[in-house]
Amino acid sequence: MIDAAIRPRVAPGLRLQWEAAQEAYVLLYPEGMVKLNGSAGEIMKRCDGQANLAGIVSALESAFGAAGLEGDVHAFVEMAGRQRWLVWD
Repeated sequence: MIDAAIRPRVAPGLRLQWEAAQEAYVLLYPEGMVKLNGSAGEIMKRCDGQANLAGIVSALESAFGAAGLEGDVHAFVEMAGRQRWLVWD
């Protein structure tokens, strides 16, 4: 599991934006785009390089009145890092 202190951010060369036509967040890159599902979009929009992973989990749990999201959020961030969608120091 990755460290809860990391501060993930959208990787250079990519842009996260809301697409009204898709009714979803999309991740744009020079060769195309990835349409994110609702959960992925909510996580990605909080990955601004300022908030640490623990803060992102807390914000999501508060926003959605949920508990126990840590494992799912960590798993998504790890996957997004492998896909080079997110980076952190």
